[in-house]
Amino acid sequence: MKMSDIPFQTVDWSTVERSEHKGDAGKAFWRTRHFGEIRVRMVEYTPGYVADHWCEKGHVLLVLEGQLDTELADGRRFTLTPGSSYQVADGAEPHRSSTEVGAKLFIVD
Repeated sequence: MKMSDIPFQTVDWSTVERSEHKGDAGKAFWRTRHFGEIRVRMVEYTPGYVADHWCEKGHVLLVLEGQLDTELADGRRFTLTPGSSYQVADGAEPHRSSTEVGAKLFIVD
């Protein structure tokens, strides 16, 4: 990720419009801002959310609230709690997310 030509600015995420994305189960709500080629999101998953796809996009993801379960295509599983994060490169390892209790995330990709 190369960040350039982005002036200093702050974001009040409560004022960013929320979009809804359905999973195989549950819903995800995204608040998204773009800064050049960088996408920054505040994402909330409802309890019982299961992603509807294997993601191959690279991310830096930080769990703010709740619990996030991440499964890799090779079968490995990880549980993240508030204050924990993961990083993965574009095309490196397909992954998908789910949560039994819901989660709030901060994601940069």
